[in-house]
Amino acid sequence: MLPKSVQNLIDEFSRLPGVGAKTAARLTFYLLLKPKSDIESLGKSVLDLSRNLCYCSSCYNIAESEKCLICSDEKRDSSIITVVEEPLDVVALEKSAIFAGVYHVLGGVISPINGIGPNDLRIGQLLNRISTENPQEIVLATNPNLEGEATAAYLKDKIRNIKPEIKITRIARGLPIGGDLEYADEVTLRRSMEGRRDY
Repeated sequence: MLPKSVQNLIDEFSRLPGVGAKTAARLTFYLLLKPKSDIESLGKSVLDLSRNLCYCSSCYNIAESEKCLICSDEKRDSSIITVVEEPLDVVALEKSAIFAGVYHVLGGVISPINGIGPNDLRIGQLLNRISTENPQEIVLATNPNLEGEATAAYLKDKIRNIKPEIKITRIARGLPIGGDLEYADEVTLRRSMEGRRDY
């Protein structure tokens, strides 16, 4: 019923995470109403993702050169490495403007049910970095779910084996700002109470 080029774009949009068939069709028909220059600009931006981007040789964040903007910034404190799951986690932490150290992107979490083991992640590269760069602290900032906790525990044991003296910390968990106690789950409330501080 639809021209092949339209259907192909709908199919491609549908493959994106969180985009269903209706949203894909809506996006496609929205683009049909845009000027040709806007569509070409979008296409060029998509092509540039594969042409211009690579992974940082140090932290494995996305970059446009061998070192990402964070690793090449001499003002960053390289004695603290925060370990995250994905590049999007780096973006979230950078938005907070609270962390001035460097990162290490694992590329996921240990998840046996999905067939992802420690060898599928950048854990070996992290351990090499710790051995060669001698950081003072490793912040484990994996997500507070089953896989994130398992990955953090695995990393803690591996790091302790090669550098028993290094400080290993875990990001705090608890209630979000503006959240109501009555809507919080038991685990979040428990973590909030365990992580309480002097006031």
